[in-house]
Amino acid sequence: MTGLIPGIHVNTVGAFVFTSYALLLSTVSPEFLCVFLLSTSISHALLEFIPSMFLGVPEEGTVLSVLPGHEFVLQGRGREAIRLVALGGFGAILVTVILLPIFMGILPVIYPLIKPYIWILLILVVLFMLIRLNPDFKSFILSMVLFLFSGIMGWTMLNSHTPSSVSLLCMFTGLFGVSTLIYSLSQRSVIPTQNRFHHFRINRSILRGIFAGGFAGSILGFLPGLGPAQGSLIAQELSGGVDSGNNKESFLVAISGLNTADALFSLVAIYLIGNPRSGIAVYIYKILQNFEFNHLLFFIFVSLTAVSLSLFLCLKLGDIVSESIEKINYKKLSWGVVIFMSSLVFIFSILQHANIPFILISYITAISLGLLPHYLGVNKSNLMGVLIVPAIVIYLSLS
Repeated sequence: MTGLIPGIHVNTVGAFVFTSYALLLSTVSPEFLCVFLLSTSISHALLEFIPSMFLGVPEEGTVLSVLPGHEFVLQGRGREAIRLVALGGFGAILVTVILLPIFMGILPVIYPLIKPYIWILLILVVLFMLIRLNPDFKSFILSMVLFLFSGIMGWTMLNSHTPSSVSLLCMFTGLFGVSTLIYSLSQRSVIPTQNRFHHFRINRSILRGIFAGGFAGSILGFLPGLGPAQGSLIAQELSGGVDSGNNKESFLVAISGLNTADALFSLVAIYLIGNPRSGIAVYIYKILQNFEFNHLLFFIFVSLTAVSLSLFLCLKLGDIVSESIEKINYKKLSWGVVIFMSSLVFIFSILQHANIPFILISYITAISLGLLPHYLGVNKSNLMGVLIVPAIVIYLSLS
């Protein structure tokens, strides 16, 4: 449900469960709640691709500035895209489990050594991202400005009196959700008829994408501030880029894979370095209180089971959406999602007793920043400065 409804983040579910877990423990065990949270996290990471690919679809000329799955939808290959993300998410979990013994031997040793220099590592990743994604000096400067502006916004909001959950919901909804839909509406986008048949074949390029997603997701699991946008860049390099048709398929597989791999490895990081790397991992860590090796083995089994069920759900629900989306009034649907996502921001702000005028100004600012990459012709991943800049400042002060 969280994956299929735009604007609902899996951490929202985690927050509700954690807030009431003292009451829930009277009827269920702590392990039950942790299994529920981990399964929700993995399922969400896989199924969220369905609305993200079929909503906010741009024009053909601007497709590279949004999501790679949109290009498949524009070509009527929605069913094929669904199979690519389903396979990527499933395969990346397997890759993560296979690589786990290597990480268990290396990560506890190197993490204390690199922790004081993580801010340098983050800066290097950002510079690489800016250079790699911008072919000329003008786009490089524009991307740098957007990165810094979003970073200033992130630092300001996360250091305000507003609860962090409300701040993150406000910023991400505006920067990446509502802004994309508004731009799509301004372009009068139309979803073409989706091909009922697909030419899906597992080849070497697809397998390379699975490995790239699993490896990139594992890296995200212990590097702070880096999100799927930066992981996508790592996955892109490992999967061979997005220039040819096969590489685009590999890239889409890798993006899906890094999401599910990150969900598992964020939990693995609790055992390896004692540092939960995601909201769900934090909740599980606090509920269990004593995370042991037996828990790690148990959660690996849970992850494999959850991703197997999610694979089936993703294929079935994805096919249903691809068949029905062209029958729905796209404009009305998009406006409905915009209103729904905006309502969520203000409902949670009221429930958390946030400063409504401050949230309103921040939300409008986030939407405005989110629209700029579309009109400037640069990549929206530059807006991930909203998390990376605060992380750099925090780790710089700790070093």
